[in-house]
Amino acid sequence: MSAVLVEQSTPDRVRRQAQLTTTLIATVIFLTAIAPLATDMYVPAFPEVADDLSSTATQVQLTLTTFFVGMALGQLIGGPVSDQYGRRRLLLASVAVMAVASVVCALTPSIGVMMAARFVQGFAGGWAMVIGRAVIVDLARGAQLVRVLNVIAGVGGIAPIAGPLLGAAILQLSGWRMSFWAVAALGVAMVAAVLIAVPESLPPHRRHGGGLRAFAVAGRQVLARRRYVGYVLVSGSGMGAIFAYVATSAFVLQSMNGMSPVAYSVDFAANAAGMTLAALVAARLAGRVATRKVILAGQVAALGAGVAMLVGALWFGTPLLLVIVCFFVLMTAQGLIGPNGGALASAEVPEHPGTGSAMLGFVTWVAAGVIAPIAGLGGQDTAVPMALLMIGCTVLSVAGLVLARPAKAASTASH
Repeated sequence: MSAVLVEQSTPDRVRRQAQLTTTLIATVIFLTAIAPLATDMYVPAFPEVADDLSSTATQVQLTLTTFFVGMALGQLIGGPVSDQYGRRRLLLASVAVMAVASVVCALTPSIGVMMAARFVQGFAGGWAMVIGRAVIVDLARGAQLVRVLNVIAGVGGIAPIAGPLLGAAILQLSGWRMSFWAVAALGVAMVAAVLIAVPESLPPHRRHGGGLRAFAVAGRQVLARRRYVGYVLVSGSGMGAIFAYVATSAFVLQSMNGMSPVAYSVDFAANAAGMTLAALVAARLAGRVATRKVILAGQVAALGAGVAMLVGALWFGTPLLLVIVCFFVLMTAQGLIGPNGGALASAEVPEHPGTGSAMLGFVTWVAAGVIAPIAGLGGQDTAVPMALLMIGCTVLSVAGLVLARPAKAASTASH
């Protein structure tokens, strides 16, 4: 299939043969699930990891940080490199490296080796995610692009629900190392899925020259697009709000309100399900309702949840019912904000899909890595820092939407 595509002389003929099939979309969803699975599956085992590797809790938490740093850098570099050399071979290589790094994590003799392996795992996983997204951008346009990316985000939202539950089940039946063996097995399955379902979507005549200079030129061209930068801010700020919730929700619900671990897991799953459902609804609305209006609706809801959380934290002792409602509204709103913002960002730079996806992924995961520790600065007895971050991130997201406003003459139904 890929050999035939290379011989084609026009983008239209390439698109007709490298089709956006259901199997291809399912494979990209599989690729996007690796980050939450590789993270959430072993989070319940943190105390056991610390004991087994004779390390501190802080050192174990740093394995998350190195993973996020690797994920951000992998997306930043993987996109432009795939713009130069094509998608399929690099995608196969990245998934294989991720599987090998998972095996190293499973066999690690020390926390230092695990940190390094987690960095490589994140780097390869980020590389795979951004190339998978670039394949979609190669083959879809307009409302179809928005629809498909929302479906990917919506169905992919199952991973954050399943990850902690699967990790806890594995921990009950075996040790923490089995979680990484499971991720390695998923990596092998991903290699097979890419071989079967993903064609080469970027033939030689559509590729860009390589080198740092070419990357810098492409980066400048992408960042010069005001609307692209605005939509990246929309999506990245939404991710910041999500990780403000992820980093502190256990303390707010369990430590401050006495919720049991089982009840917390159910609530966490319900919030992730709300985000997934919202993303799927947004996919159905693509081409029917202006995407910017859908984003704005999500931003208004998220801002309301943040303000209500702050009021409750400052004056009413952070009551449980208010927290549950605010968390659900916040996470559901992100299903309307993040995927749509990312889709519109990609649509602004069709000539540099890899670089555009790389910048978007880099900003998204940097936001995750930066916001998570900031949210916990107040300790486990206050929700004020988290509420302020929820508000601040949403305000930045609104500012991004304003920055990305289209000129009146260029307005389209998708914007």
